[in-house]
Amino acid sequence: MVAGPTFDESAIIEVRALTKSYGQVPAVGGIDLRIGRGEVFAMLGPNGAGKTTTVEILEGYRQRDGGEVRVLGLDPEKQGRLLKQQIGIVLQSTGVDQYLTVAETIAMYSGYFPHPRPVDEVIELVGLVDKRNTRVVKLSGGQQRRLDVALALAGAPAVLCMEEPTARPAPPAST
Repeated sequence: MVAGPTFDESAIIEVRALTKSYGQVPAVGGIDLRIGRGEVFAMLGPNGAGKTTTVEILEGYRQRDGGEVRVLGLDPEKQGRLLKQQIGIVLQSTGVDQYLTVAETIAMYSGYFPHPRPVDEVIELVGLVDKRNTRVVKLSGGQQRRLDVALALAGAPAVLCMEEPTARPAPPAST
């Protein structure tokens, strides 16, 4: 029996020699990193540097070509379903119902998780108390980004991943 690699149990995220290519185009070329509990980590680089691909692999939404990955002690590729219950994700842009209120939107997303945070706690965490009953369509761009963060926090995640957290939200689709 061959023993598998050992991982640092104090690490929330541990990556060794991570690789991913799209056809002949390498997107991720051997990344190694370790992120401990309570650490804030930012991945910076130009467009096409592999940042989104790396994050999607960590979240369990994309398969890697090579290397080893553990998030909360889990392999995202093999234990993605269990992992997804424990991570919050702030996407570059979201598509929430523009006519729900802030509280209704957070309550709806909270229902997707086994042990969500109370809606009012999430609203307070992101500084939207005075907008609790405001429809999403009436929020400013910055308030919409706060709502995006609230949705990621609704499930009481152990890890929070933010894709382009300062990007401006897309304008509502015109009908």
